[in-house]
Amino acid sequence: MATHLDVILIYDGECRFCRASLTWLQEKLRVTAVAFQDADLATYGLTRSQCEKAVCVVTDQKTYSGTSAIAFLLSLRGNTFISRQIERSGWLGQAGYRWLASHRNSLLVRLATRYLERITSHKT
Repeated sequence: MATHLDVILIYDGECRFCRASLTWLQEKLRVTAVAFQDADLATYGLTRSQCEKAVCVVTDQKTYSGTSAIAFLLSLRGNTFISRQIERSGWLGQAGYRWLASHRNSLLVRLATRYLERITSHKT
Protein backbone atom coordinates (compact mmCIF):
# COMPACT_ATOMS: atom_id res chain seq x y z
CA MET A 1 0.00 0.00 0.00
CA ALA A 2 1.37 3.40 -0.95
CA THR A 3 1.71 5.89 1.87
CA HIS A 4 1.03 9.55 1.27
CA LEU A 5 0.37 10.95 4.73
CA ASP A 6 1.20 14.46 3.55
CA VAL A 7 -1.97 14.32 1.44
CA ILE A 8 -5.12 15.54 3.19
CA LEU A 9 -8.41 14.49 1.61
CA ILE A 10 -11.39 16.62 2.61
CA TYR A 11 -14.62 14.85 1.66
CA ASP A 12 -18.33 14.80 2.43
CA GLY A 13 -18.61 12.47 5.39
CA GLU A 14 -22.40 12.31 5.03
CA CYS A 15 -22.29 11.10 1.41
CA ARG A 16 -22.47 7.32 1.05
CA PHE A 17 -20.85 7.45 -2.42
CA CYS A 18 -17.99 9.55 -1.03
CA ARG A 19 -17.41 7.14 1.85
CA ALA A 20 -17.49 4.11 -0.47
CA SER A 21 -15.06 5.84 -2.85
CA LEU A 22 -12.73 6.61 0.05
CA THR A 23 -12.75 2.97 1.16
CA TRP A 24 -11.87 1.90 -2.40
CA LEU A 25 -9.14 4.55 -2.64
CA GLN A 26 -7.59 3.51 0.66
CA GLU A 27 -7.16 -0.08 -0.49
CA LYS A 28 -4.00 1.08 -2.29
CA LEU A 29 -3.33 4.55 -0.94
CA ARG A 30 -3.03 5.84 2.59
CA VAL A 31 -4.10 9.44 2.94
CA THR A 32 -5.34 11.47 5.84
CA ALA A 33 -9.08 11.69 5.18
CA VAL A 34 -11.22 14.21 7.03
CA ALA A 35 -14.95 14.77 6.64
CA PHE A 36 -15.44 18.46 5.96
CA GLN A 37 -18.21 18.48 8.55
CA ASP A 38 -15.61 17.66 11.24
CA ALA A 39 -12.64 19.67 9.93
CA ASP A 40 -11.20 23.02 10.89
CA LEU A 41 -11.33 24.09 7.26
CA ALA A 42 -9.46 27.36 7.83
CA THR A 43 -6.41 25.26 8.73
CA TYR A 44 -6.39 24.04 5.12
CA GLY A 45 -7.28 27.40 3.57
CA LEU A 46 -10.74 26.14 2.62
CA THR A 47 -14.30 27.26 3.25
CA ARG A 48 -17.38 25.21 4.00
CA SER A 49 -18.91 26.43 0.74
CA GLN A 50 -15.96 25.06 -1.26
CA CYS A 51 -16.12 21.70 0.49
CA GLU A 52 -19.88 21.38 0.08
CA LYS A 53 -19.39 21.62 -3.70
CA ALA A 54 -16.38 19.40 -4.26
CA VAL A 55 -13.90 17.01 -2.74
CA CYS A 56 -10.62 18.77 -1.90
CA VAL A 57 -7.07 17.49 -1.62
CA VAL A 58 -4.42 19.51 0.18
CA THR A 59 -0.71 18.81 -0.22
CA ASP A 60 2.37 20.73 0.84
CA GLN A 61 2.52 22.38 -2.57
CA LYS A 62 -1.02 22.67 -3.88
CA THR A 63 -4.75 22.36 -3.22
CA TYR A 64 -6.91 20.45 -5.70
CA SER A 65 -10.69 20.30 -5.90
CA GLY A 66 -13.31 18.44 -7.91
CA THR A 67 -12.01 16.67 -11.01
CA SER A 68 -8.45 17.85 -10.35
CA ALA A 69 -8.55 16.24 -6.91
CA ILE A 70 -9.96 13.00 -8.32
CA ALA A 71 -7.32 12.86 -11.07
CA PHE A 72 -4.55 13.55 -8.53
CA LEU A 73 -5.75 10.82 -6.16
CA LEU A 74 -6.19 8.28 -8.94
CA SER A 75 -2.67 8.98 -10.15
CA LEU A 76 -1.26 8.46 -6.64
CA ARG A 77 -3.29 5.26 -6.35
CA GLY A 78 -1.72 3.93 -9.55
CA ASN A 79 -4.74 4.41 -11.81
CA THR A 80 -2.77 6.63 -14.20
CA PHE A 81 -4.76 5.90 -17.37
CA ILE A 82 -8.08 7.01 -15.94
CA SER A 83 -6.34 9.90 -14.15
CA ARG A 84 -5.03 11.20 -17.49
CA GLN A 85 -8.44 10.79 -19.10
CA ILE A 86 -10.05 12.86 -16.35
CA GLU A 87 -7.36 15.54 -16.68
CA ARG A 88 -7.92 15.72 -20.44
CA SER A 89 -11.72 15.75 -20.20
CA GLY A 90 -11.81 19.47 -19.40
CA TRP A 91 -15.28 20.98 -19.18
CA LEU A 92 -16.94 17.62 -19.89
CA GLY A 93 -15.31 16.01 -16.86
CA GLN A 94 -16.19 19.01 -14.72
CA ALA A 95 -19.81 18.83 -15.88
CA GLY A 96 -19.88 15.11 -15.07
CA TYR A 97 -18.47 15.78 -11.61
CA ARG A 98 -21.07 18.48 -10.94
CA TRP A 99 -23.84 16.15 -12.15
CA LEU A 100 -22.69 13.34 -9.87
CA ALA A 101 -22.36 15.70 -6.90
CA SER A 102 -25.87 17.05 -7.40
CA HIS A 103 -27.51 13.67 -8.15
CA ARG A 104 -26.25 11.52 -5.28
CA ASN A 105 -29.65 9.92 -4.85
CA SER A 106 -30.06 9.03 -8.52
CA LEU A 107 -30.27 5.38 -9.52
CA LEU A 108 -26.94 5.56 -11.34
CA VAL A 109 -25.05 6.93 -8.32
CA ARG A 110 -26.78 4.52 -5.94
CA LEU A 111 -25.76 1.60 -8.19
CA ALA A 112 -22.17 2.87 -8.37
CA THR A 113 -22.14 3.20 -4.57
CA ARG A 114 -23.40 -0.35 -4.09
CA TYR A 115 -20.80 -1.63 -6.54
CA LEU A 116 -17.98 0.12 -4.67
CA GLU A 117 -19.27 -1.16 -1.34
CA ARG A 118 -19.56 -4.67 -2.71
CA ILE A 119 -16.06 -4.87 -4.21
CA THR A 120 -14.44 -3.43 -1.12
CA SER A 121 -16.36 -5.59 1.35
CA HIS A 122 -15.18 -8.79 -0.38
CA LYS A 123 -11.59 -7.85 0.31
CA THR A 124 -11.89 -7.32 4.04
